[in-house]
Amino acid sequence: MSQRWMITGSSRGIGRALSEAVLGAGHRLIATARDPAQLDDLVKRHGEAVRTARLDVTDPADAEAAMRLAVDCFGGLDVLVNNAGYGNVNSVEDTGLDAFRQQIETNLFGTIIVTKAAIPVMRAQRSGHIVQFSSVGGRVGAPGRAPYSAAKWGVEGFSEVLAREMALIGVKVTIVEPGGFRTDFAGASTSLEEGRPEYDAVVGAAARMQREYDGRQSGDPARAAQVLLQLARLDRPPLRLPLGSDALKIIEQADLARLQELDAWRALSLSTDFPFEDRAPDRPAASPAS
Repeated sequence: MSQRWMITGSSRGIGRALSEAVLGAGHRLIATARDPAQLDDLVKRHGEAVRTARLDVTDPADAEAAMRLAVDCFGGLDVLVNNAGYGNVNSVEDTGLDAFRQQIETNLFGTIIVTKAAIPVMRAQRSGHIVQFSSVGGRVGAPGRAPYSAAKWGVEGFSEVLAREMALIGVKVTIVEPGGFRTDFAGASTSLEEGRPEYDAVVGAAARMQREYDGRQSGDPARAAQVLLQLARLDRPPLRLPLGSDALKIIEQADLARLQELDAWRALSLSTDFPFEDRAPDRPAASPAS
């Protein structure tokens, strides 16, 4: 069954591989980029199945226009993939506040802006699937990438809330968490600064590793695209899906370490409660809103 897709950041990397796969599978696509001319080859090859739109994800007007294009051309939207993003490497101390804001604006607020533009369309349909690109850095703080990790952790929290709300109107949400993939993300898309010697063991090491890793990452963008096509066909997709053996290993190790730390400090955590006899009988011992 043909689906109507929109992909942010369609011009390169996983976004480009996914755009090719979506069209190759017979679906229709709103392909977006800050420079739509980079998508002209898709139009030449796939004709009416693809429409292109200028989309700076930080611009709400661009996001609204792209959604109107989906409705006007295809009658709605079945799958939104918030893929656009970037991340530089530098220490917290040496990353300027403007650089922090720009990365968080693109990676977090860009996701929020485009998602909010899509929600009314999907609510009216009572159907849809929103796929949010986080990262292994959205589950584990990545040294040298504080703005990127801060943004991706924000995407994770935002998307957890979104999933619970969207479930009430028949819309699915999945957070994908890629590890290293052979895309431009580790090359020209990234500014790599080794920084001052005090942080070399983590920040300098991260910059050097990324330079050496570029072109040798274990992740295949074409295989990731096929997984995302499969994901979009599922009636009950996962809330989170790591992509790649490296992401799976890192997340498993981090989750285990968190559980061990939680258990080690359990008594201190519990010591903050009122004595049991002082609690109101109809109130839970802890509230998520507290």
